[in-house]
Amino acid sequence: MGQLDGKVALVTGGSAGIGLAVVRRFAAEGATVYLTGRRKAELDEAVEAIGEQAIGVQSDVSNLDDLDRLFAAIEARSGRLDVVVANAGVGELAPLGKITEEHYDRTFDINVRGVVFTVQKALPLLPDGASVIVLASTNASTGVQAMSVYSATKAADRNLVRTWAAELAGRGIRVNAISPGPIETPAIRSLRAEQAPALDELVARIPLGRIGRPDEVAAAALFLASDQSSFTTGAELFVDGGLNQV
Repeated sequence: MGQLDGKVALVTGGSAGIGLAVVRRFAAEGATVYLTGRRKAELDEAVEAIGEQAIGVQSDVSNLDDLDRLFAAIEARSGRLDVVVANAGVGELAPLGKITEEHYDRTFDINVRGVVFTVQKALPLLPDGASVIVLASTNASTGVQAMSVYSATKAADRNLVRTWAAELAGRGIRVNAISPGPIETPAIRSLRAEQAPALDELVARIPLGRIGRPDEVAAAALFLASDQSSFTTGAELFVDGGLNQV
């Protein structure tokens, strides 16, 4: 018997990396999982790998028409959402002095606008007692060179979680954040290829001495999605090997 048997979940940005690991874990625990992604081929591949419990809907969270289509599809097929994981996000290096309007708009559109309207448009489908999980980042509470815009978006996401936890408490809807540290994703693999010394320096600062795995973030998401976290809301769960804690 799975921890999410009979539940219906949505994971945005669920076709790769952390999002895909969350989809896999939720499906393994008995949930029907809707996952989104902008690239159809990658989305189709993820759905095929997971099986019949995964339902892919191609969409861009920064596009409100796409979100309307997404939630219309969920309502027509399932009628409700028990868990929302607002995971879709982007992070690109841009030091002060080289920040462009395009970089700023793209990062805020996906990481903040996308989160706001994903959760807001999901509200009519959320029953009392549902769970909302927002992927923030350790960068929300630290200063990392060339990551000021990205970090600002994640700090905004963290505060949205606090506010929504207060606003939705009357319905028993729990809203929490997960803040991963360095996780073995395509972005980290790119950093390893391009800036190996910088990655080695980062790993040396992690108390557990290694980069995390996507499935370790998925385990945290399962905790927040399930009844195991029934008295947890407004929280920020760090999955960072102690990087921001020690």
